[in-house]
Amino acid sequence: MTVDSDWGDWLPRAVESASPDTLAVWYLGCNGFVLKASDGTTVYVDPYLGIGDPPRTVRMIPVPFEPEHVEEADAIFGTHEHVDHVHGPSQAPILANTGADYYTSDSGHDVIDEEDWTGEWGVSDDQLHEIEEGDTVEVGELTVHVEPANDPDAVHPVSLVFEHEAGTFFHGGDARPGEFERVGEAYDIDIGVLAFGAVGNIPDKETGEDVRTRWYSDENMVIEAANELQLDTLVPSHWDMWKGMTTEPTVLHNHAASFEYPENLQVVEIGDRFDL
Repeated sequence: MTVDSDWGDWLPRAVESASPDTLAVWYLGCNGFVLKASDGTTVYVDPYLGIGDPPRTVRMIPVPFEPEHVEEADAIFGTHEHVDHVHGPSQAPILANTGADYYTSDSGHDVIDEEDWTGEWGVSDDQLHEIEEGDTVEVGELTVHVEPANDPDAVHPVSLVFEHEAGTFFHGGDARPGEFERVGEAYDIDIGVLAFGAVGNIPDKETGEDVRTRWYSDENMVIEAANELQLDTLVPSHWDMWKGMTTEPTVLHNHAASFEYPENLQVVEIGDRFDL
């Protein structure tokens, strides 16, 4: 599979030319993000550049760049083994081009083996690292803590806490509430990303018949998770991606109004940058 960009290479060039004073974050759509620290450390989380598997999963947003466009990366993290989080055509060429390290759980490594990243794209074994809950990874100015995640659709999901001197950024993968209270007690999280989406009728893989399907937190669940995490600012993700699962993130203002957290809601669109 080849990846064709709708936007050319302007977004990777914008990341590479940026000189943030603190920690800058760009949203790639779906659940993908790029973090760039003040020392230039650049980390990708769940970058997915595929179009899905039409007609079951249909991408509703642009493909923001091609993996070959990325010339600077220190690490990539995959939160769990689903195709829009660990995906060879999207991620392996970045590893091959940049020499970046790749971190994901054992189920993510099963995908790496199945897709033969080392043989198909020339990724070296020493770039590939297995992580699990309780691990800590140092990447430049960033300290990354691996924490639990409640995603009943995944084999071994994890969540990620990125600590920088400017603040703390949390990425929950596709997780729903249920595992985050300890994380919220352990860290003072400035900005947290949580997957948010509608319940939709999605064709079954085997029969093709529409099945009522929940992959992400709904409005009430995402606010419950934000309270478990004690988030200062909630950034909803994934709401833009799949046909039948898209939704309107600004409604979360109403659902959060009577709760202590999140203190703020920040809605970002694909290509947007925000800074801690």
